[in-house]
Amino acid sequence: MNSGTGGGGGGAGAAEPSRSGSPGEDGFAPSALGTREHWDAVYERELQTFQEYGDTGEIWFGEESMDRLIRWMQNRKIPLDASVLDIGTGNGVFLVELVEDFLNLSTKLSGFHICIDKGTFDAISLNPDNAIEKRKQYVKSLSAALNVKGFFLITSCNWTKEELLDEFSEGFELFEELPTPTFSFGGRSGNSVTALVFQKT
Repeated sequence: MNSGTGGGGGGAGAAEPSRSGSPGEDGFAPSALGTREHWDAVYERELQTFQEYGDTGEIWFGEESMDRLIRWMQNRKIPLDASVLDIGTGNGVFLVELVEDFLNLSTKLSGFHICIDKGTFDAISLNPDNAIEKRKQYVKSLSAALNVKGFFLITSCNWTKEELLDEFSEGFELFEELPTPTFSFGGRSGNSVTALVFQKT
């Protein structure tokens, strides 16, 4: 596996915060990164590259992000037969790593013990066609897929902890904040990504 540095697959560019330009009601400027057509094209290119060269493609937020989530599941002693939904699977690299290192696959579409999102909510937030409504639908669909007391692990480069707490305030509570790499600029420190664990109430 190659070690990506985060961002979109196949050289598509990162789903960076788009709070400049012409933002919508929610503060995000619409972007092609928020459309299904964009991601279908990205993963078609990655599939072709894999078939031709054996390159598995971009790893969203890098290998450390995968390791962080797997370590959390191991530390929490999540059962090996737990059902896990990787939301917006993309090129599937995380699922391959998860199965090789930790779990068995589930083919059910509901009753999940764990749902994982590494960038899908970010992309939905940039959708040019009513992103606010699409985010509400995302939360509703997530709630339907996840068992009560199930865990939702989200990694985001567009949303802060406080913003995610607000977005997932209905039906979810913060369980844990996962440590992510920090950076310093102009005398201030911050994180390039936010990684939170919610529990469905």
